[in-house]
Amino acid sequence: MRSGASVRTTKKLWDTMLQYKYFYLMVLPVIVWYALFAYAPMYGVTLAFKTFDYNGGILGSPWIGLEHFQKIWTDADFHTAFKNTIVISLMKLLINFPMPIFLAILLNEFSRNTAKRFFQTVLTFPHFISWVVLAGIITDMLSRDGVVNQFIMALGFESISPLTDKESFRPLLYITHMWREVGWDSIIYLAALAGINPELYEAAEIDGANRFKRLLHIAWPGIKSTVAILLILHVGQLLSQGASFEQIFNLYSSPVYSVADVVDTYIYRTSFQIGGDFGYMTAAGLIKSVISLVLLVLANTIVKRMGEEGLY
Repeated sequence: MRSGASVRTTKKLWDTMLQYKYFYLMVLPVIVWYALFAYAPMYGVTLAFKTFDYNGGILGSPWIGLEHFQKIWTDADFHTAFKNTIVISLMKLLINFPMPIFLAILLNEFSRNTAKRFFQTVLTFPHFISWVVLAGIITDMLSRDGVVNQFIMALGFESISPLTDKESFRPLLYITHMWREVGWDSIIYLAALAGINPELYEAAEIDGANRFKRLLHIAWPGIKSTVAILLILHVGQLLSQGASFEQIFNLYSSPVYSVADVVDTYIYRTSFQIGGDFGYMTAAGLIKSVISLVLLVLANTIVKRMGEEGLY
């Protein structure tokens, strides 16, 4: 039998939901999208423990236990792809995560809103161009007879080929990712900076604080919690968004597979181009997802111990 306190809590919850019913209705499409496209397909994870049978489908395929995981343990190609995923993701995190923060702080220092909006629009625009289009532009520019090589050779230097060179392909990934995303990622930091009370800046200026001290004692504490939350989210997506499938898949080629083939591209190539075992590839993806979950929990724990709120 439910206690009086439990009944009152439930009634209060329903009253709150009725009061904000239109907000809940706005969230409903998002919940439906996640239910249909994120949670419902998760039953396919069982393929990691099965041998896929075309006649039986996912549910009718026979169970084989941990056989796929044992094969992954001895697969040199998967180890290479996993190592590339870790390296590329970590480097992107180290290089590209601080850049939007610096950009937001820099734009926030603009006294003229027109100049701020102009630079923000220019820097945000590349985010809306797909990697398919960008990869075509980059390939044309950096090909042997592209604009960049023609200019370099006109100056008397040898042509370069970063798209097929193992040494320069990863830096190309970092630079192009930064160019596309730095403006977009800075928006949330600009919003956090805009939420700081302007009177704090005025009071600090009257007290003689220069721009660096205002940044150190007002702006940074104002956006620190936002930086912490976004850092947790970036670490949680380190092995997926960090090693972006769209970017790498559209830019790389066989000469740079050894330094650019990440887990997602390896799964795609093996499954749909070479013709691999779907169960084996599902096991590879499951390993990546479990590691991402561990990284998310670890990052959240570290951030909370540093005095921030964290995700939960």
